[in-house]
Amino acid sequence: LAVAAALGEGAEERLRDDPWQLLRVTGVRPDHADGFARALLGAECGPDDERRGRAFTVWLLEQAALAGHTSLEAEALTTALAQRGVPDPDAALQGALAEGDALAFQDALDEPGTPAAQDGGGDGGEDEAERPVRVLVGLERYALAEESLADGLARLVNSVPKQDGPAEGWERAAASARGSAAELVRAVAAHGLVLLTGGEASRVEPARLLHEARGLGLRAWAATHSPLGRDDFAQLLRQPSGQAGGPAQAGGPGEGDGQPAREAGPAQTDAQGVVTVAGLLSGAEGPGRDADGALDLDLLVVLDAPQLDVETAALLVESLPDGARLVLAGDPAVLWSVGPGRVFADLLAARVCPHVASRVPDPGPLGELVSGIGIGELNQVEAPGKEVVIVPVRDAGEAVHRTVQLVADSVPRAIGVPAEQTVVITPGHGGAAGTRALNAALKERLNPGPGRFGGFDPGVPTYTGSSMVGVCSAAAVTIATAICASSSTTASGTSHRRCGRSRPYARAAAPPGALGGPADASG
Repeated sequence: LAVAAALGEGAEERLRDDPWQLLRVTGVRPDHADGFARALLGAECGPDDERRGRAFTVWLLEQAALAGHTSLEAEALTTALAQRGVPDPDAALQGALAEGDALAFQDALDEPGTPAAQDGGGDGGEDEAERPVRVLVGLERYALAEESLADGLARLVNSVPKQDGPAEGWERAAASARGSAAELVRAVAAHGLVLLTGGEASRVEPARLLHEARGLGLRAWAATHSPLGRDDFAQLLRQPSGQAGGPAQAGGPGEGDGQPAREAGPAQTDAQGVVTVAGLLSGAEGPGRDADGALDLDLLVVLDAPQLDVETAALLVESLPDGARLVLAGDPAVLWSVGPGRVFADLLAARVCPHVASRVPDPGPLGELVSGIGIGELNQVEAPGKEVVIVPVRDAGEAVHRTVQLVADSVPRAIGVPAEQTVVITPGHGGAAGTRALNAALKERLNPGPGRFGGFDPGVPTYTGSSMVGVCSAAAVTIATAICASSSTTASGTSHRRCGRSRPYARAAAPPGALGGPADASG
């Protein structure tokens, strides 16, 4: 069934013609496909078969996509092919390109001392400086999405936003706000694409922007990635006086009516101008389309923008009418998109449009901790309820000892969270305080045994993965244990809080495991 689903009708005939097509089935690895080909072809099967080279090229690009890459450098791809036993990697790559299994394109490199490209007047003569380029290779679907997204973003950046009223209206709206909320209003007034970075509390600023834009007669909408996020933002817009501006001026969320927004449905949130990204693109939610097929709106604010992958972002930008404004808002340090591409991160790095950094701090001890880490400072924060506890240690050995002590003794005694409901997180797998060392120490204390299952036994679950240093309970309380030691797990003060795989957008260099090597796995 899996083969038929992957290869479609006539799967048997396709496999007879090219047994390495089996690699298109999820879960099949190159050694599986080689074994199948040997069984089917017998003596005719060889490592230099051009069908094998093409199939391995596509498989490697698909593995890179799973790790978040929309493309790979040609050199990295041929190196990976050689590691997979392909005798002539360059010929294999050229064969895949000739058959249309993959697309190649050039990416100009900006190096120090390289003259900038001149607009107009260039005749392509020998006197014109050539810019260095790198050759990237990607699957067709992602290459086309990249191209479409780039064209759409260029249209937004270079176009003049639609003016539904006098410019004085925008300035009055900005003057009625303050701080970064006023910066956001002014940036949106003059530009088609604006980026807003900030934590959960910063959502009051997009809410204020929507209120002011609607007051100026613009058809303004907000889109989130989940129904829960949609309902919560709609609740924020329903705050006292219908302004959504009180919280922004007060520096934090208002009290609202006290009713949970989670009970709202699409019809109710549509009335507030808030939809999900999927509902907006499908037409199930939102303003619908105009006669030209574009979304019938003037301003779109996308919340949790780091979750946009390259294909979804391309669809969204393609759907915007000429003269529309797009605001991408989110926390650049949170989990990225499930699909390939880090659109928000690359736009921040490119600096092709205004970027407003929200100065509304997340509330509570955790918000204060995150705000400090975001600027490179690990500060002791006031946490009467022990929401945050920072435990300084001298070295990695003491870090492991104190972590075991926290999980087994201190946390259960102080806040009543048992060890089996506690999760330990550390930056990496190796090192004296990595996942392996911590799992071994925690197992010895909490679940001793022979370790018959990859070093573990049934019983108390302990998981250490890649993110920030901390002990996170399954209950409502989180204890962040900052290990300040001169080891591989030293708390560096960076704001990286990604969980699981990162999703780089248009990134050519693949991380470990992206080309079929060992996947990132914790104990």
